[in-house]
Amino acid sequence: MSGPWIKICGVTTPEAVSAADSVGVDAIGFIFAASPRRVTPERAWRLAAPVRGRIACCAVVRRTTQAEVDEILRVLRPDMLQADVAELGSLELPETLEVLPVASTRAPAPEALPDALLLERPPADDGVGWDEAAIRGLSRRTRLVLAGGLDADNVAGLVRSVTPWGVDVSRGVEVAPGIKGHELIRRFVKAARSMNGVIPL
Repeated sequence: MSGPWIKICGVTTPEAVSAADSVGVDAIGFIFAASPRRVTPERAWRLAAPVRGRIACCAVVRRTTQAEVDEILRVLRPDMLQADVAELGSLELPETLEVLPVASTRAPAPEALPDALLLERPPADDGVGWDEAAIRGLSRRTRLVLAGGLDADNVAGLVRSVTPWGVDVSRGVEVAPGIKGHELIRRFVKAARSMNGVIPL
């Protein structure tokens, strides 16, 4: 993989899926939790259909139930499931399903790190700098994905400084809550991969 793995999260419209596809992102996330970006499994399935096989489809859950997860897996058939580290331990999931555990920057990282970990900075911490030394340490031990407060103006510097395995963006590419902007997605991907010459935008 050239440059960081990139996920556009909170996708709600065909236009957002098309924009993500046009610039070669690695994954799109569908949110099944209280949010302006929440979708139903049926809508997520319809949105994902045109890009199956090119872009990984990630189901994002929080404070969920086994029944809800079972329904998401049955209808959407996601490539991966994203959930809090503690919550994943209580769910029964297919062995073949890739999982992306989530930890908060406000809590200590798990002692036994999973193969991949999404480190999420809460919205309330926007404007607070990342602990770059801690991130570098984690990125040497797992496939670390950074999320929270990222946009086209700050992602390149963070990628250059701490070399995470991946980056995840939602609000940073929105023109309104839940509505992604094609140009904002394009600028974010260009910035995230700016040191690698991956895409001519």
